[in-house]
Amino acid sequence: MLGGIFSFHSSWKDREETYTHKPLPLECTSLNFRGFQFAQAMLFAIEEINNTTNLLPGISLGYKLYDTCGSIARSVRAALALANGNDVVSAPSATPCTKPAQVQAIMGETSSSPSMAIATVIGPFHIPLISHFATCACLSDKTKYPSFLRTIPSDYYQSRALAQLVKNFGWSWVGAIRTNDDYGNNGMATFTESARQLGICLEYSVSFFRTDPPDKILKIINVIKASTSKVIIAFLSHLDMDVLIHELSHHNLTGYQWVGSESWISDSQTAEMNGHHILDGAIGLSIPKAHVRGMREFILNVKPLNSSGNEMFTEFWEALFSCKFKQSTANKRECTGGEDLTQVHNSFTDMSLMPIFNNVYKGVYAVAHALHSILGCNETCNDKVQLNPLTILHRIGRIQFKTKEGDKVYFNEDGDPAAEYEIINWQRAESGFVEFVTVGLYDASLPADKQLNLHNTSLIWAQNSKEVPVSVCSENCPPGTRKVLQKGKPVCCFDCIRCAEGEISNVADSVSCVRCHPEFWSNEGRDACVKKEAEFLSYEEIMGALLTAASLFGTCMTAVVALIFFRNRKTPIVKANNSELSFLLLFSLTLCFLCSLSFIGRPSEWSCMLRHTAFGITFVLCISCVLGKTMVVLMAFRARLPGRNVMKWFGPAQQRLSVLGFTLIQVIICILWLTISPPFPFKNFEEFKDKIILECALGSAVGFWAVLGYIGILAILCFILAFLARKLPDNFNEAKFITFSMLIFCAVWITFIPAYVSSPGKFSVAVEIFAILASSFGLLICIFIPKCYIILYKPEKNTKKNIMGKVELK
Repeated sequence: MLGGIFSFHSSWKDREETYTHKPLPLECTSLNFRGFQFAQAMLFAIEEINNTTNLLPGISLGYKLYDTCGSIARSVRAALALANGNDVVSAPSATPCTKPAQVQAIMGETSSSPSMAIATVIGPFHIPLISHFATCACLSDKTKYPSFLRTIPSDYYQSRALAQLVKNFGWSWVGAIRTNDDYGNNGMATFTESARQLGICLEYSVSFFRTDPPDKILKIINVIKASTSKVIIAFLSHLDMDVLIHELSHHNLTGYQWVGSESWISDSQTAEMNGHHILDGAIGLSIPKAHVRGMREFILNVKPLNSSGNEMFTEFWEALFSCKFKQSTANKRECTGGEDLTQVHNSFTDMSLMPIFNNVYKGVYAVAHALHSILGCNETCNDKVQLNPLTILHRIGRIQFKTKEGDKVYFNEDGDPAAEYEIINWQRAESGFVEFVTVGLYDASLPADKQLNLHNTSLIWAQNSKEVPVSVCSENCPPGTRKVLQKGKPVCCFDCIRCAEGEISNVADSVSCVRCHPEFWSNEGRDACVKKEAEFLSYEEIMGALLTAASLFGTCMTAVVALIFFRNRKTPIVKANNSELSFLLLFSLTLCFLCSLSFIGRPSEWSCMLRHTAFGITFVLCISCVLGKTMVVLMAFRARLPGRNVMKWFGPAQQRLSVLGFTLIQVIICILWLTISPPFPFKNFEEFKDKIILECALGSAVGFWAVLGYIGILAILCFILAFLARKLPDNFNEAKFITFSMLIFCAVWITFIPAYVSSPGKFSVAVEIFAILASSFGLLICIFIPKCYIILYKPEKNTKKNIMGKVELK
């Protein structure tokens, strides 16, 4: 058994109660043909199911219909009667209220407010209520209306669909007009929220009702005139739209693109009004057209004589044909019961509401499919199964099927069907009449990016233009810029600001600029990141080539000096000051020149560790040799004094050990440095904005300064000793030359420290190489060039007699 709650009447008689007796039932007035059409659609579905063996074989569906007269109170009373299995009578019923419901589901109501009241009352009993035309989004709240379902989409979907439609055409600055009732206010609230999420701004949002005084409508006209937006969203009933069109036409407000809701966008009466040219090119959403085979014929095949004398159907028939049964009046002819409906043209014979009739049809079939599943129907059904309203409700919520016309029916978790709308465009035909052209579809069951589907049909816009209107507060920001909101205005009003250096935006209307990866930098247009130039001291550039040439020149020069010394190793000037230390010093100088090459080229893990450690060890070896030569000079002079025999304590063996000892200390320092925290390749992004400096990080700064500090200590010690020996005879020792070379060495490395710290990028490496080469050349030139000069150009002075003789002269 199914229940049906419809408004066969649209009003009732008011009467004053005396409160001295129980109130009588409402006396309904104003017959409503739509209610009869909906009831006929329900009966058509029931008879179709009862006449097929594919669905509920052996089971017959029955029905109970109630007239609510449009009254919420009467709707609740009818719902309770259906839930309790009682007839609506004034006398109390002896049937307990806890007995199982006599109906398995209720079809109705048409409007949202009565549906809300019914769903609130029967919700605790879990009896399904399936509405065909109640669209309020609030009914999707399952905490308040757990047993409510519907076969018409919620206004929530229509509002979101309108927002997506507006977004699709690039309109971000629009106005909005709504009916001042639940339909308009709730629908526009959802549209406003959806539009905000899509980046659409409302310049204004105004409401009115058709009964408002003219001055309020005039204020709305003035708002439209003062606005800058060219698109207007109209969430209005067709009656309110008719009033608005009259005023718009009076003020000749043309050139606006109208976007409408389903209430008026496909209303033929609105399209036939005087002044409808104001809406030329309007676009909006409409419930999809539907056709159910056999339904039109069934609805029109209604006979009061076949209804067992039902008073309501008799009244319906009399109103339909303007006749009267049993008696005739001067104004009305007598009804025969055999009148032909095909000859009548009124709201009952108008089939434009077929999509709504189809919704009733779907609701009945949804209940039938749920029962078919619960009763385990195959060829027959198990009629002994105890039907539970909660079980039926859950099963309806999970069913999926297709009608005979191929329409897919199912409900989501909120009890709503997937929203499907046709997108309608007003296009003027050659005859001058408006045609509602379907230009697209909206299906909320599809993925978000495929819900809106516009056909390739050419659209007509405001004033019959074929170009899409533009309605924005600010023009799009091009790539390379970002949007900055204008103070005190909506987010759609903004200025375009160029991205800062190192930031880009590669899309239009970017709200922010994205900082490039540290290895990249923004191009001139600020719309792409380009890889930064990697900078390091290379062999190819001029500075690197010059330093390389200087290093190789120093190496060759040292080799030439070593060759000269080797070929003249038997001469007194070479033998005078420990030739072994001289050759070791030349070898270490060669290493010093060559180690500078490790500072040139792209840094790698091995080159970073090699450059600093090789530099530290070779320079200590070099300074140790110089220190040894200085000590030989001092010891040799002191040994000639009476009573002194110190040379036996500083012979060749001791000199070799001192050099080895001093060098070993530096080797230990370098090993500790490399073990604890070695130097490593490092990309420096901070020095320059548009370049990457490839350099060697020190790892442990303590290790680096320990290496330099130890070299400095040896150099200062050597300088002091050489300074003390500066007044010894020139021909016997080289103390003055060592003093001068150490002076150059110390000056170079003292100035190196601030220059190294303050030099940017590859120039710090160049400073270090220059310091290595300068100090190496200083030692080579000051210590060895004077002797080479004597060997090559003054051989007469390269004699033992000349050296010893000068000592005696002084």
